[in-house]
Amino acid sequence: MTPIHHETVQANGIALHVARAGRGKPLVLLHGWPEFWLTWEPVMARLADRFDLIVPDLRGFGMSEKPDPGPSDRAGAEVHAADMVGLLDTLGIERAGVVGHDVGAYVGQALGRAAPDRLTGLFFFDCPYPGIGPRLAAPEMLAEIWYQSFHVKPFAADLVGSSREACRLYIGHFLRHWAGGNPAAFDAVLDAFTDNFMAPGNLQGGFNWYLSAQAGRLAMIAGTAPPQDPISVPTCVRWGTADPLFPYAWTDRLGETFSDLDLAPLEGVGHFPHREAPDRAATEIARFFEGRGA
Repeated sequence: MTPIHHETVQANGIALHVARAGRGKPLVLLHGWPEFWLTWEPVMARLADRFDLIVPDLRGFGMSEKPDPGPSDRAGAEVHAADMVGLLDTLGIERAGVVGHDVGAYVGQALGRAAPDRLTGLFFFDCPYPGIGPRLAAPEMLAEIWYQSFHVKPFAADLVGSSREACRLYIGHFLRHWAGGNPAAFDAVLDAFTDNFMAPGNLQGGFNWYLSAQAGRLAMIAGTAPPQDPISVPTCVRWGTADPLFPYAWTDRLGETFSDLDLAPLEGVGHFPHREAPDRAATEIARFFEGRGA
């Protein structure tokens, strides 16, 4: 059993909950929605013998601070990236590798643009990025992305949190449906995930990501998002071929966002490689970062 230590770290003016394990080169693991630090536990158990694993709850999530108790559009990728720079500063870490998934992949991209000198590399699973463009809202995808519009409604958190069973059904749907390679991947921790999102402020804290990202999402769908220079930080992307939310075909324009890219599919894995296939996920992470300096 890998010992995991929990601490509260002041970073960028807020209190972040951080789970820590292992020793070695520092790696920051950034979760998505509907997740929190616990989503990384299987990978942490497999990497703690080689890396110093720093696993925060993003602001608004888990046991981290919720600076905006109600609906807020002040929790976008750049804000989270500034939190992570502050976290590295407080921990006295000059450079670290970043592993991101879902929301965490957006945050990693913002870090790659704002603070490339603080990164030894970027590693993403099933990475949302600007090149997906209008395909996100293609007719065949509307039944998948509906939740992104629901989450910006002012009543969404109250409705999902109206009972523990409502929350369990809602969160459980995404954890099962998106885990295309292993729908039971979260079954053992579903109650822990439900308890997490039933904690005061956590549903709205997560939904605030969608409020903050809404304008950019609509611009991407409309094809009007302004072009950005590619990220030069060495980047590895491993993308599950059984992801119903982000089809593997959408990897075709990753080279426009990352100029130094290592891309490969994860056959038979869905949206959550770190949970569905943790042995393969940890092997890929280690392979990429073991040769990179701290």
